[in-house]
Amino acid sequence: MKIIILSRRRSLYSTRRLVEAAENRGHEVRVIDPLRCYMNLKAGKPTIYFKGEDLSGYDAVIPRIGASITFYGTAVVRQFEMMGVYVQNESQGITRARDKLRSMQLLSREGIGLPVSGFAHSPDDTEGLVNLISDPPFIIKLLEGTQGKGVVLAETRKAAESVIDAFRNLDAYFLVQEFIEEAKGADLRCFVVGNKVVAAMKRKAKEGEFRSNLHRGGKATQVPLTEEECATALKAAEIMGLDVAGVDLIQGRRGPLVLEVNSSPGLEGIEKSTSLDVAGMIIEHIEKNAKSADRKSFTTRA
Repeated sequence: MKIIILSRRRSLYSTRRLVEAAENRGHEVRVIDPLRCYMNLKAGKPTIYFKGEDLSGYDAVIPRIGASITFYGTAVVRQFEMMGVYVQNESQGITRARDKLRSMQLLSREGIGLPVSGFAHSPDDTEGLVNLISDPPFIIKLLEGTQGKGVVLAETRKAAESVIDAFRNLDAYFLVQEFIEEAKGADLRCFVVGNKVVAAMKRKAKEGEFRSNLHRGGKATQVPLTEEECATALKAAEIMGLDVAGVDLIQGRRGPLVLEVNSSPGLEGIEKSTSLDVAGMIIEHIEKNAKSADRKSFTTRA
């Protein structure tokens, strides 16, 4: 098969591992920067180019679209869909997952467990917004934040109101959430490929930190999941419309709660903590699905 990996840099761990896994299984693979692609929107024959080359002859695309290039990156993914090329994660799923508010609205509608969360626009809604969550501490999270950036722990109601006012002055959109104290600074990353959770790790925040992100010094260890945790992760990925996803869960008194669904989950932490070939599983999923995919559905659904 001929596979394209849409990634800004070939040197990234996840990109390198996907290239290695694809080549080890006998596939031809190229890494292409989505920002260097350009599109022809000709009626009846959408095409996409990279350095003058028509990319119509490829069998599958693996999108690794970072948050900073969501708009153009998903446009490139959508163009491949219009051309009938199999895309492992479609553009609609990527944009759903990238919008934290939209994703939580969709998960909430389907009955998926979530931390109690509030969202508002007007400055005079601050008190009512905080009252939705009840007692402090509170988590205040920028909608555009990634890797733990833009996430603040407010220990008191007064501190929460001050942070909310500061974010509003920056014209930033944010969520206010309950702090799940019983989780003790730990969460679960469930790695979904197709209809299976293929790997899972527990991430524990470093001393004095409440964010468990590995980029923030958190430590990861392999962990078995309960049936309820697996079912929640699979359902969350399905609601987002993602075949490959990193679903972050936190264990609360009400059961597993979804924190976030990531459409381009990193491979380094999960592979190193579990010693599993997750990249190989992603390529195997493409092998099973690319050839049998209903190409017509891509041209009408996008």
